[in-house]
Amino acid sequence: MLSFVGLGLYDERSITVRGRDVLATADQAFAEWYTSRLAGTDVGTLEATHDIEIAVRDRAGVEQHPEPILDAAEDGHTVFLTAGDTMISTTHVDLRLRAHDRHIDTQVVHGTTAQTAASSLTGLQNYRFGKATTLPFEETHGGVPDSVIETIRANRQRGLHTLVYLDIDGENERFMSGDTAAALLASELDDPVGVVVGQAGSDDPTVRADRLSALATESFGPPLHLLVVPGDLHPIEEDSLSALAGLPD
Repeated sequence: MLSFVGLGLYDERSITVRGRDVLATADQAFAEWYTSRLAGTDVGTLEATHDIEIAVRDRAGVEQHPEPILDAAEDGHTVFLTAGDTMISTTHVDLRLRAHDRHIDTQVVHGTTAQTAASSLTGLQNYRFGKATTLPFEETHGGVPDSVIETIRANRQRGLHTLVYLDIDGENERFMSGDTAAALLASELDDPVGVVVGQAGSDDPTVRADRLSALATESFGPPLHLLVVPGDLHPIEEDSLSALAGLPD
């Protein structure tokens, strides 16, 4: 059996009760932190909290060489852990399909996602979000990729909000910050309103709304950060950004 368990958004306490119970029955546990990670904890704390050793796999160890995970799942109950909701990333879907090809039973235990957290914390209505995009570090593509700008513009033309995931460089422990993202996009767009969400899932998350050029001058605390570029705003959404995110008049 291979169980995919989402750990939620922030620390070792963010896992659901069902996820905790499934993890408690596992013979082995694997995890990956390259698609996202829990900024409020570390592997040692997770292991101590849930009384299990966790083998962390890099991207190649999941996508190209998943045999240790699949072999363990053939011999017993194996849990594969990820931050957020475990099936948001296509790499995890691929691993599940590989398990099915080997006739290994699988199950999915969901966790809270960054997308739902962004909607909940900002007050922007979930059904008014369009296609999401990921903003990579500037040096990766020599600037902001055209696809990022095209996605935001297409959503705004339809009146929809855009959730912008910010790049993670797992090898060098770098996390793109909200101010960096705002600075990159302000020069590419017409300096629209943006909303930075930081430390989602923690006891004291950061939520700040303003023009992108203004957000580019601020600091939003430790990672992880998200950026939302709103489209047309419902009056309740306007009130929410003002009351919950400090959007200036």
